[in-house]
Amino acid sequence: MSETKSTTDLGTIIGLGAGIAIIVLGIVQGEGQLVWFFNLNSLLIVVGGTFAATMVNLPLKAVSNTFSILKNVFKGEDHDYDSIIEEIVQKATKARKDGLLSLESDLSNMREGFFKNGIELAINERDAKRLRTFLNLEMNNIQSRHLAGQELFLYMASYAPAFGMLGTVLGLIIMMNNFSSGDESAAGASFNVSERFAELLSGMGLALITTFYGVFFANMMFLPIGGKLKRRSENEMMLKNIVVEGIISIHAREHPILIREKLMTFVPSQYRYNSNEDK
Repeated sequence: MSETKSTTDLGTIIGLGAGIAIIVLGIVQGEGQLVWFFNLNSLLIVVGGTFAATMVNLPLKAVSNTFSILKNVFKGEDHDYDSIIEEIVQKATKARKDGLLSLESDLSNMREGFFKNGIELAINERDAKRLRTFLNLEMNNIQSRHLAGQELFLYMASYAPAFGMLGTVLGLIIMMNNFSSGDESAAGASFNVSERFAELLSGMGLALITTFYGVFFANMMFLPIGGKLKRRSENEMMLKNIVVEGIISIHAREHPILIREKLMTFVPSQYRYNSNEDK
């Protein structure tokens, strides 16, 4: 059973591109120079510090999965509720006619996943309550893995601004110390106060870049990614609920028409109406 059709999520790509474009446009329109906003040391403090703090907070294995989790954000999703419910109804029709054991021959043609495992459990488990318990446990395990991915980026979103501020404070401390320890022995022409203050203002601007990086990564990347993972998890759990109720209904030998009507109540209204129109 194919629960989702993986494509490219244009929303993620367009959103990130538009966000970066707006910031660049704001810099250019404000008569700034893009080169002012690039500083390798500031980037290292924010990105490196954020990952370091995340490794302290979460298990190393969770942090090492960052890029594999990130790939899911760029994959599109198209939950085909009709095909899922239709396959459940087909299995229910066969089980009602020939018995649950008749579904065993279909297992080899089914894709590995939650639905196939659930059908196997339904064939081998006679007690409906125990069957539901096993299926719910499997759903909880899947949801726990999803929460781990969400927490990873939400924690990073909370740490990035803090390290941005930390980098700014470090930059100001270094700048002030360099300013106060400057060579003031030449009180005449060799010591130009206006030039020293120009250096001070330039250093302050450089120090504030770290805060810019922290705010940018937190609000343009980490928080939106965490939110998208949360929404996708909710959609997938909705599909899993449909599958669980379908398997329980198959196990109980309910009539396929009643199963279809019951499962359609789980489908979001916009998809439900579209399905009815197609029929």
